[in-house]
Amino acid sequence: MSIPCISRIAVFCGSSTGSDHSFIQACTRLAEALYSRRIGLVYGGGNIGLMGILADEMLSSGCEVIGVIPQKLVDMEVAHINLSRLHIVPGMHERKAMMAELSDAFIVMPGGIGTMDEFFEMYTWLLLGYHNKPIGLLNTNGFFDMLIGFIGHMAGQGFLQKNKFDQLIIDENPSSLVDSIIKKGLF
Repeated sequence: MSIPCISRIAVFCGSSTGSDHSFIQACTRLAEALYSRRIGLVYGGGNIGLMGILADEMLSSGCEVIGVIPQKLVDMEVAHINLSRLHIVPGMHERKAMMAELSDAFIVMPGGIGTMDEFFEMYTWLLLGYHNKPIGLLNTNGFFDMLIGFIGHMAGQGFLQKNKFDQLIIDENPSSLVDSIIKKGLF
């Protein structure tokens, strides 16, 4: 049985652990930051990489963990079967839509192309007004520095309004990132 949560945050992160052990440490610290504030997890439903570590950490604390995974990944046997709930959806579009619907905010951790796809889709939806949920980048060891610089460059070149760039919450510390998201007052 899960501890009742006051809200849920969707976390997008790698199905790999990456090449730097600090990514795993950040993942563990993010789980601690979430469960200590009674915030449940919505994530991609996998049992591998940073996704699996984050889910296992949250589950060991007794917090709610909701996975959303496409059938194709279930067929590849990467679904985490011990979650509070696991939603199996037809594809990636449905996955992102359901994760957005189930969560009150988003955190993006280091990851690959899929993680970037999820980030850009949620950020685009924020910019277009499809949601008004905070988006945080957990910038472990400067992982997102070049991305942040590029988004800033877009704003500087007139392709993104500066106030829209400023909506991103960026922090290298999981605990203060979660606190900044909470301070947005949306939950």
